[in-house]
Amino acid sequence: MIEIHITVDGCRYRVNADAVTDVSLPLDFHGGQPRHFGAPPASARPLRSNGFVGDTRAGGSCNCEVLTLIPHCNGTHTESVGHVISGATSVAALATEGLIPALLLSVPTRHAESCAESADPLPLPGDRLVTAAALREAAERAGNSPQAGLVIRTLPNDEGKRSRDYGAGDLPPYLSTEAADLIVSWGVRHLLVDLPSLDRTHDQGRLTGHRRFWGLSQTGVSTTVAERADATITEMIFVPDAVADGLYALSLQIAPFVTDAAPSRPLLFALEAT
Repeated sequence: MIEIHITVDGCRYRVNADAVTDVSLPLDFHGGQPRHFGAPPASARPLRSNGFVGDTRAGGSCNCEVLTLIPHCNGTHTESVGHVISGATSVAALATEGLIPALLLSVPTRHAESCAESADPLPLPGDRLVTAAALREAAERAGNSPQAGLVIRTLPNDEGKRSRDYGAGDLPPYLSTEAADLIVSWGVRHLLVDLPSLDRTHDQGRLTGHRRFWGLSQTGVSTTVAERADATITEMIFVPDAVADGLYALSLQIAPFVTDAAPSRPLLFALEAT
């Protein structure tokens, strides 16, 4: 039997490999799936080439599908700073640590017009925000200090997140400017959210939350070096209600695509104090 122990904030923990939660969303290429920004669903079709058909139901010798997806819009994915600047910044080179100390927080969203926080561009009536105030309150309840990984579960935490088309109906919540700045001040390097984006769906192309998280100026797509170029953002996760807020070991498994975003499978391992 192999045991793994990690030390976090001077305390020693055993990583419980039998208590692991996969917070990625399964991407069903033939069924319901989450998507964003009006993108088409991820899809699959049999490979057809030189008389070969990759479908046993159509007489093929084996199944071989051609998959079409947009990582930023179809399912759980992890992004690098290359999402918002010019130049190749591959997400495959990031989050190479085996286990990352991570704090899971449940955060209620707030109506923008009823809180003292804002966003850029200014929120519109009906917008809901993940606020710095709510993050602070959740961290106090959890009783743990911020870690390199931060996992945000927004409330209410409905099962519809598993297959929602975020291009239809009400706009999803997003981070206030103050929340993005707080997360940076906490030293978070790997941010995971159950939202389709840190930013408002239609934000005039500003991507303020993304840019502040990566330490970029508010405008431009130049290859200027980001202050936090090693940081990652993971969007469209789902954390079941049964998983309690608190400290975990995060294994951030990213498909090795040499591009700015790729499908990912974040795993949260329970920790036991020793």
